Amino acid sequence: MVWAFTALIAGLGLLVWSADRFVEGATATARTFGMPPLLIGMLIVGFGTSAPEIVVSVLAALGGNPGIALGNAYGSNIANIALILGVTALISPIIVHSSILRKELPILMLITVGSIALLADLELSQLDALALLLVFCGLMAWTIVQGLQQKSDPLAIEIEAETAQSPMPLKTALFWLIAGLVALIVSSRILVWGAVSIAQQLGVSDMIIGLTIIAVGTSLPEMASSVIAARKGEHDIALGNVLGSNLFNTLAVVGISGAIHPYAVAPETLSRDMAVMGLLTLSLFLLGYGFRGRHGRINRAEGALLVLVYIGYSAWLIRTALSA
Repeated sequence: MVWAFTALIAGLGLLVWSADRFVEGATATARTFGMPPLLIGMLIVGFGTSAPEIVVSVLAALGGNPGIALGNAYGSNIANIALILGVTALISPIIVHSSILRKELPILMLITVGSIALLADLELSQLDALALLLVFCGLMAWTIVQGLQQKSDPLAIEIEAETAQSPMPLKTALFWLIAGLVALIVSSRILVWGAVSIAQQLGVSDMIIGLTIIAVGTSLPEMASSVIAARKGEHDIALGNVLGSNLFNTLAVVGISGAIHPYAVAPETLSRDMAVMGLLTLSLFLLGYGFRGRHGRINRAEGALLVLVYIGYSAWLIRTALSA
């Protein structure tokens, strides 16, 4: 048990560090080759902050632990909205200016509802996974078009200012891009081994481990970038990190892991975890979209409520694990 906990903690620490290095290297490399700032933010940073979830879920699926893969994806989505945006709004209320993000909010809502409907039969088949990946490819095409066209969007301005603050030589950028990716793979393997060992020794499902410890751990890059952005007043970046990550998780993470290892979905995953994810996504849409010409916003009171929801959900999971 000691070695398993050590591996879990060491894997999480290395995972967060490597994800940060990977995003920095990828962003600097893309900027060197002239990629538009908005495209960097929506594509490179969006993929980079979701890289821990992708690598962990792929390794879990390859190792025959699909519960960790699914729990990691949906648990991260829940943590991103309730915990990360909640904490971020407590630090600095989030005001949404970007028209791109206002378009992404209903897209995320529709994709979340679609994914719940897709798994209503309690099975993630390879056909389901293929459908998710096809939607993901379509979303990436839309993202590229938006990134090339909307050069004056507030999100693009914030990203350009942010990336201009830390120029990095191409050789250094490529080094951290490769080193970060290698470290991501190594740390993810360590993390999955530790998580599976703990689940087996405590007698809880790997789904619970994926929804809690791993989900929060793989969401730490989003937490760090969103909090830092909020403190700088870059509200669109703070929200954009979460929207991009949740879209990647719902489509790419679940799609790739399901294509590798199709599996049955437990009834409580649908009635508990996906229901909570759906309600949180709906609340994010209602708060962030902005109706009747006003900007969407998440104030401190709403942020506190989101954090309380996450605490309540976590307590629900712990009680479920203890009573199993």
